[in-house]
Amino acid sequence: MLLQTKAAITHYCEYQERCHSEVRNKLYELGCTTPEVEDGIAGLIEIGLLNEERFARAYARGKFRMKQWGREKIKQQLKLKKISDYCIKNGLSEIDAEEYDRIFQKLMEKKVNELKSERSEMVLKSKIYRYMVQKGYERDMVIDLLNNMIKEKKKY
Repeated sequence: MLLQTKAAITHYCEYQERCHSEVRNKLYELGCTTPEVEDGIAGLIEIGLLNEERFARAYARGKFRMKQWGREKIKQQLKLKKISDYCIKNGLSEIDAEEYDRIFQKLMEKKVNELKSERSEMVLKSKIYRYMVQKGYERDMVIDLLNNMIKEKKKY
């Protein structure tokens, strides 16, 4: 591997956490051959610049806090990046359960308030359900909270 390619990929990995597939793609973009790519990845792992578990943890924390994604969407995106199930599990453990529930509740209430003018209860439930599942929250959680919110609403 050329010295300038080595410097470029080192900078690429120092800038933020990367997974193996991102680094592999970047090395191919830089014109490396397959043996050079594999050697480069091995070298980055050796010096500690490339660590998939560390990447999964940072990714899960970031996507949850910044984009308020649910566990399902984070898991799906990590699988697309070819992260192992072990690393995904460890990455998801970074998400605090209480904070997760609080954000889930906040997003659900926000969506309900946005859709106040919706007359049909079925359409309302459907729109909220689709939104929350698209954000990556577990289907069972969404259904349970929706049913509880509808029951509470009927009490008044």
